Amino acid sequence: MPALPLDPHILALASLIVFVGALTQSLIGFGMAVVAAPLLYLIEPSLVPAPVILMGFSIALLTLIRERGALEFNGLQYALLGRIPGGLIGAGLLMVAPQDVLGMTIAIIVAIAVLLSLMRLNLVVNRRSLFIAGVISGIFGNIAAIGGPPLAILLSGKDAKQFRAALSAFFIFSSTIAIVILGLTGLLTLHHFYCSALLLPSVLLGYLMANRLVGRIDKNKTRIMTLVLCSLSAILLAAKSLSALL
Repeated sequence: MPALPLDPHILALASLIVFVGALTQSLIGFGMAVVAAPLLYLIEPSLVPAPVILMGFSIALLTLIRERGALEFNGLQYALLGRIPGGLIGAGLLMVAPQDVLGMTIAIIVAIAVLLSLMRLNLVVNRRSLFIAGVISGIFGNIAAIGGPPLAILLSGKDAKQFRAALSAFFIFSSTIAIVILGLTGLLTLHHFYCSALLLPSVLLGYLMANRLVGRIDKNKTRIMTLVLCSLSAILLAAKSLSALL
């Protein structure tokens, strides 16, 4: 019998983390990577970024199917264009960064994502801003699988269903771009696909749980709890990485 690609104890903990991440993203439109990436990197660095991106694609597809009636794709193509150069930059940094430096980088990206989410920015949504958001999303996404916050900030004025639908559509295409870039740069292996397959049931469970809760719980409270969890995980990851570097 072939050995599992993950230790059973790590698999159980990773499954719980992925469940919380999938539940969060299906409820508010983003959060899978912001919640899961730093915690998964703490317990098993090989789970970031490729498996998180693969699972993010899955939950985005499921969410878009549910919210397809609210989808307005107008303008998102400019964000996707920006995702290509941003993804190449992120992949290049991923190839040269030592593991502990990468861990600190992920913690900083999560902290930036939290700060941006707390700021009530009224940004103009146009071709330029969408492209810039796409570039930043590509850099963050290919380093840490955290590509949602830049676009989420830009589209925050949309109604909840439109917001979830637009971000889900973006994640589907941007995740595909990220996976292609990781594959071309040698940063995607069969191990990553095996790990993703083992964690997929947790994605499905998080989505199904969210279907029971969506529209029945306060979006702002969910967002605040998500940001608190992200902040704690970023602090833990930063502390671990800093201690290793020193």
